[in-house]
Amino acid sequence: MSDTIYLDHNATTPVATEVAEAMWPHLTSEFGNPSSATPQGLRARAAIDHARTQVAELLGAAPDEITFTGGGTESNNLAIRGAAAVATTRVAVTSAIEHPATVAPLAHLRAAHNWRVNELPVDGEARVDLAAFPSGPVGVGTLILAHNEVGTLQPVTEFAHAVHAAGGVAHADAAQAVGKVPVRVDELGVDLLSIAGHKLYAPKGVGALYIRQGTALSPVLRGAGQEGGIRPGTENVAGIVGLGAAAELARDLLEAEAERQVALRELLWERLAAGLPGLIRVSPRTETLPNTLMVAVPGVLGADVLAAAPGVAASTGSACHSGVHTPGTALLAMGFQPDDALGALRLSVGRSTTDAEIEQAARALIEATHATSA
Repeated sequence: MSDTIYLDHNATTPVATEVAEAMWPHLTSEFGNPSSATPQGLRARAAIDHARTQVAELLGAAPDEITFTGGGTESNNLAIRGAAAVATTRVAVTSAIEHPATVAPLAHLRAAHNWRVNELPVDGEARVDLAAFPSGPVGVGTLILAHNEVGTLQPVTEFAHAVHAAGGVAHADAAQAVGKVPVRVDELGVDLLSIAGHKLYAPKGVGALYIRQGTALSPVLRGAGQEGGIRPGTENVAGIVGLGAAAELARDLLEAEAERQVALRELLWERLAAGLPGLIRVSPRTETLPNTLMVAVPGVLGADVLAAAPGVAASTGSACHSGVHTPGTALLAMGFQPDDALGALRLSVGRSTTDAEIEQAARALIEATHATSA
């Protein structure tokens, strides 16, 4: 067991005990191919069908609107590139702060297929400015539901309405939102919605894409007819079962955990702000993920703070390439100065986080910041 206090749940979550227990038979005795008519294969197919229902219930969707994938990145690619392949208008609309799993497929559309990609600006709380939505027809619109670093919840419902009014298909990257806040596809009004299993206590390497009935989509991968022909390849039965169990668990815990994690988040902010005068709160207080607190320490590198606090596992808001630190694109888009952005720390709590850990982590981060800036 590690003594490290884990405050990086937006990067990945541990596999929940209930999820691991549900998966175990499908890693051992229940090894059937779900495309086979053998007894083992039929049991595997039934397990997938059950998981599809569990995921659908979390989202307020129909089971046949859920397609299992290899993770959030694949889901985003399938949604964006799959919708673009059948679109009649080569115009996409997105925000300036999307995850690379959205940025890269959009860049591919621009470079390989002559698409025009409109990036909407964001305000100082990382919330997209829908007043900048372009006029004219749109083929695909894609917007992150909850920002992976700052935690800001985006106005996806209004965005989807604007996309539809322009004749396009609306997609939401909900990888960070599902399991933390209520996500109901009919309330959001989207046609496509991506899920990443490892963000909600399921294993890595499994995800799902919600595809509203009647939404045209072209497969990105080519092969056999699994997942309705949309995502070919023999299904990852154990992973899918794990995602289903995680979805059911999230539905049961959602309200109580959100309330508890907000309290932890605010306790962490209070302790850090008291010990670090001048600390900048990057994450908004409302309309944000309950578990996420991004702060910025002016005048120091966030990476240096974490290096001086080895007992705390967290992330920075900057990237490091060949020893050179660059500010995060989201913070720059929000209007932060590069020096302040380099001091950003993303602290994300989870189901196992305790008050005592928050107190200990705050002390460690305060001491590390003072030591770094000395």
